[in-house]
Amino acid sequence: MRSLFWRILATLWLALALVAGLAILLGRALNQDAWILSHHPSLQGLAERLVQRYEDQGPDDTQRYLEHFRHRARIDVQILNDTGQAVVKGTFPRRAAAFEARQSNSRRLPWRRLTEEYTSPASGDSYLLIYRIPYPELEAWHRGSLLWPFSALGIALVVLTLFSLALTFSITRPLDRLRRAVHDLGQTAYQQDSLARLARRRDELGVLAGDFNRMGQRLQGLIGSQRQLLRDVSHELRSPLARLRIALALAERAEPGQREALWPRLGQECDRLEALISEILALARLDAEPGALHPIALRPLLDKLREDARLLAPEQEVHLDCTGDLQLEGWPDMLERALDNLLRNALRFNPQGQPVEVSAREEEDRLLIRVRDHGPGVAPEYLAQLGEPFFRAPNQAGAGHGLGLAIARRAIERHGGGLRLGNHPEGGFIATLELPLAPTA
Repeated sequence: MRSLFWRILATLWLALALVAGLAILLGRALNQDAWILSHHPSLQGLAERLVQRYEDQGPDDTQRYLEHFRHRARIDVQILNDTGQAVVKGTFPRRAAAFEARQSNSRRLPWRRLTEEYTSPASGDSYLLIYRIPYPELEAWHRGSLLWPFSALGIALVVLTLFSLALTFSITRPLDRLRRAVHDLGQTAYQQDSLARLARRRDELGVLAGDFNRMGQRLQGLIGSQRQLLRDVSHELRSPLARLRIALALAERAEPGQREALWPRLGQECDRLEALISEILALARLDAEPGALHPIALRPLLDKLREDARLLAPEQEVHLDCTGDLQLEGWPDMLERALDNLLRNALRFNPQGQPVEVSAREEEDRLLIRVRDHGPGVAPEYLAQLGEPFFRAPNQAGAGHGLGLAIARRAIERHGGGLRLGNHPEGGFIATLELPLAPTA
């Protein structure tokens, strides 16, 4: 994955490399013969002046000028005609040509050799002027010139500014999108695909956008489910409260003997209301942080649930098929409540004389737990709605509050698994739990 850290580091290094490379190229450009001849203050117009003096004043005056020029500018000059013969003696040191010949294959010459051709407009003759500039004088001129430092500084500022802008925009634009997404999420106007393009980036910002998308979807789902739950809770609480209000009104107007017969009705309605509130709280707690994972031995848990079922419905029989030492990581109380709700639901609809079948086995890295009854099952058009809070199929009217399957489904999903509900091909209803052996919280 392309990391934002490496992108920033590569951008900075590339900018520095470009600055260094352009500085080297600029240095080489400023060190070319044509540049030196056209910009060195002592060489600008020198060829024209020397040729004009030679043709007007003669070689002796030109020689004296060259010697004065050498003393002032510390530059040696030699003038040749178009046949290669020196027209003046010049100021080259003796045996300079032999020294250059010996050092022609090395870089240890103490001077820079420049040549310039000039054609006299008056006579039409061509001349070749040779200059020898000592390297210390040339370097001093480079250091004293303001063009080089200002050019290097300008190149560095331009390159670094461009790369800084590119790097800044590559970071601030995604952060601005995230800021707008956070604002939309706070205003409950978050669109799930608003960060889809940013999430495709293969760096830390892309990972952050993907995590934020999942968080936004999760929060929106929770907000939607909580709103729906509040609507369903308010609807479900009205029925027992209405019955309590009616029973209280009847008790106020009833005779003492009749009033005594109403007290069990009031107690029953209070118990129903308390059971409903307990189930609502149990469903709400499933969204809270469950804490650390614990190892769960499945066979003892299923044996305990079977014993509880015998106390609840002694006339019913529970067949348990759980071979081997099956274990998983999870939250024991949450899983026990889910399995208990499924088993109670099966006992409620299972006819006498037929056992409720509970089986558990391991497949690859998952556990499959099945709870089957031999009851009437559920009509196919209602299977998709099973597990929604307060939903009851037509043949389940009066059987609980419709929260048992919702609690079981939410508990299994918190374990990283899934709950499949359906009718068994041979009759009855079957609930299949798929649980990972090591879920993530």
